[in-house]
Amino acid sequence: MDPTELIAVLLSWASSLSGYPYPDSRPEIEYREHAFFEQHACAEAKNCRAVAWYDNAGTIYLDTRLADMEDPVIRSVVVHELVHYLQDLSGEYQTGSCREQMRREQHAYAVQRAYLNRIAGQFAATYPVYAPCPEAAAETG
Repeated sequence: MDPTELIAVLLSWASSLSGYPYPDSRPEIEYREHAFFEQHACAEAKNCRAVAWYDNAGTIYLDTRLADMEDPVIRSVVVHELVHYLQDLSGEYQTGSCREQMRREQHAYAVQRAYLNRIAGQFAATYPVYAPCPEAAAETG
């Protein structure tokens, strides 16, 4: 399948499974080496496991190791990032608070799992680890 057509199909799944409307625009998709993710998605943290990142400005970056778009797991990662693109367009997550960002990620992971479960015929249990929000620590302390 043509890459542009594939992104349109995956965007359709992201829209359908997330509840966001299908947009008139498409995000840019760029491939980068893993060092890019260490710097941008993980803020120089060691052991960065990020392989995809939406920059909140219309571009989805994919690790060059994700070039096999025939793999349903790789497609699910793209769907996850497309949900972030749709969230950005919706304006739903604008405060940038830690809790809001956690909800944003949880929603994207839920859509990713639904895609794998329904479309790819694979069950995937994803257990993202989130750092605790500073405001939650203040509430309990």
